[in-house]
Amino acid sequence: MGTPTAHPPVRTHAETTLPATGGERVIALTFDDGPHPEHTPALLEVLRRHGVQATFFVVGENIAVYPELLHEIVADGHALGNHTYSHHQLTRMRPGAIRSELGRTSELIDQVVGFSPHWCRAPYGDWHGTSLEICSELGMEPMGWSLDTADWRRPGTAGIVRTVTDQAAPGAIVLQHDGGGPRHQTVEAVDRYLPVLRARGWTCVRP
Repeated sequence: MGTPTAHPPVRTHAETTLPATGGERVIALTFDDGPHPEHTPALLEVLRRHGVQATFFVVGENIAVYPELLHEIVADGHALGNHTYSHHQLTRMRPGAIRSELGRTSELIDQVVGFSPHWCRAPYGDWHGTSLEICSELGMEPMGWSLDTADWRRPGTAGIVRTVTDQAAPGAIVLQHDGGGPRHQTVEAVDRYLPVLRARGWTCVRP
């Protein structure tokens, strides 16, 4: 991975909404903890059918096992984000370990698809000053979320649909998962809520 010519500014917190939406009905869909051999392809098929692009925050350990899925994600026009190598909590690590977690993942993404990620998401959304500084030094910006579907709890497909459709707001960044456990509910929910959002005038965009 080449050294960035310029670092983005060190953030004091992760971006939780899309910048400068001007009240437009736009939201961003994000998916964490993949790639997964079953759920990621199923989700890609749903997004492809609805003509929607999203951001996938991928885990290095999963990339190492399923690198071909990164090619599928990129081929469909989705963005890739760094979600660390082993999904450990950055705020409990020494600086060298944080740099390894983030740096190894960016390097692996670059090796597989030929570019490094711009966005990074800390496991559990847990950032602190040191991790934010290292994120910037590695040429990335931190992204959080403003709409948490809590899909990791598996609340039921209808529950996920209801959360997204009820809480959609201009510039919202939606947190979902395509890895880290059974995600059939998430895949089904995305397929169900996208037509509802479209009918209400919402557009899904990449940040």
